[in-house]
Amino acid sequence: MTNSVVVAWVQLPRGIRILTQCLLASSVLALLTYGGFVLRINLLTISLLYLLIVVSIATGFGFWQASFASILAVFLLDYYFEPPIFSFEVENPGIFVALVTFEATALTISRLHAREMRGAREAATYLMGMEHLYELSRCTLLLDLRQPPGPQLAVLIQRIFAVRAVALFDIGLGRQARLGAWGPGEEDLAKECYMRNAAKDDPQTETLERLLQTGAGSVGALVVRGPLSPLVLDALAALAAIAIVRHQSFEKEDRAEEAKRSEELRAAVLDGMAHELKTPLTAVQTASSGLLALGGLTDSQAELVTLIDGEAIHLNDICSRLLVAARLDGRQVGLDLVEVNVKDLIIEILADRPTSLGGDRIRAVVDDPDLIVNVDRELLAMILDQYIDNARKYSTPNTPIEITARKSHTEVLFSVHNFGSKIRIEDRERVFDRFFRSSDQKDVAAGTGIGLSVVKKAAQAHQGHVWAVSDLREGTTFFLSLPVGVRSQQ
Repeated sequence: MTNSVVVAWVQLPRGIRILTQCLLASSVLALLTYGGFVLRINLLTISLLYLLIVVSIATGFGFWQASFASILAVFLLDYYFEPPIFSFEVENPGIFVALVTFEATALTISRLHAREMRGAREAATYLMGMEHLYELSRCTLLLDLRQPPGPQLAVLIQRIFAVRAVALFDIGLGRQARLGAWGPGEEDLAKECYMRNAAKDDPQTETLERLLQTGAGSVGALVVRGPLSPLVLDALAALAAIAIVRHQSFEKEDRAEEAKRSEELRAAVLDGMAHELKTPLTAVQTASSGLLALGGLTDSQAELVTLIDGEAIHLNDICSRLLVAARLDGRQVGLDLVEVNVKDLIIEILADRPTSLGGDRIRAVVDDPDLIVNVDRELLAMILDQYIDNARKYSTPNTPIEITARKSHTEVLFSVHNFGSKIRIEDRERVFDRFFRSSDQKDVAAGTGIGLSVVKKAAQAHQGHVWAVSDLREGTTFFLSLPVGVRSQQ
């Protein structure tokens, strides 16, 4: 019942409310005047009582009602208590002092009260906003991160803050979620705010815009239509940005976990295939080598057997690299670190390469013939052999291939350079990914996309790095850097 009366009172026009309050003030003053006159209260006392009524009306109703009450009180004071009574003849100028005092009191008290009420309303609004923000922050922790965050946040914002409309744009997904009553031409307000990279507010329609900022930049934009404090809206935009970043992080982690599982499965399959292929390849290689050793073959037969023997050796080498890659993926390789003379190792690698595999056009440059590295000899030989094999396959025929090694204060740098087709900038890191082959290189030479991925894993096991640079005029160079003091990662 009380709430209904309050609601009905608030809904009355302001003029009617002021008139009603003035009538109420007149009634109180009339009662006080009658009581004072009957009880013959002196002028000073009744003046103070009138002042108290004016202060009460200024506090409860406002300045205009208190001003009316103060003027009425002066007239009543002059007519009933200031001699000569029952007349408005002013013989004592103190009545004007009373009028000024009443008016000054009404003005001061009403302004102070209005300021206090305004501060109380702002504090209440701020407190309510903080409560809503707390509820929103608690709800955002329960968001389904497998679903786009925009629609979920829009529903939460409209429900918790009771705004008329919400629009949220997520740049990561390129989507805009909209709820509430938006008019024609307002379909892309949030997206336009993001593209404009600036927020603007419209007080007339209570439409507020905010960019969703993070440390890395904007991740979207939020547009709200409703009575929200700018401070609350700023905090709301920050919570929305955090929710979007959490969703992006979850997606990245999910993709990384899925890639990890796929890579583990692929490594296990490759390891099994390599083991299964090793035995028949060894038999084929043994048989072909035996046939060549027995002799008595025609030239055509010898050529075919030599081809079989060479390809068996090549397949056996691929299987060995697959096994090394699988063990590197599973961190099962313990480095057998020994001191290796770089020049002797390169000479040994080149000596095993026949002229038919480009051994006659490879030049080695080692600044220091006594250069020693502390490495796993087998893995370093495999890296350099793979680099040389790549240079041979993708270089222009009869152009030189150069392998160099030099030492600085902190690392030993190996490089293999050749002239040939260019590797695109966007592919220079990806060529070290397993099974990746650049679209420009697929038709140049046959390959599996495994060798360079094994090189990268072997370098990482030595705490080293691999990279490539390529230019159509200067050629292509693959690099390997190894720290001077390599330690095993086990």
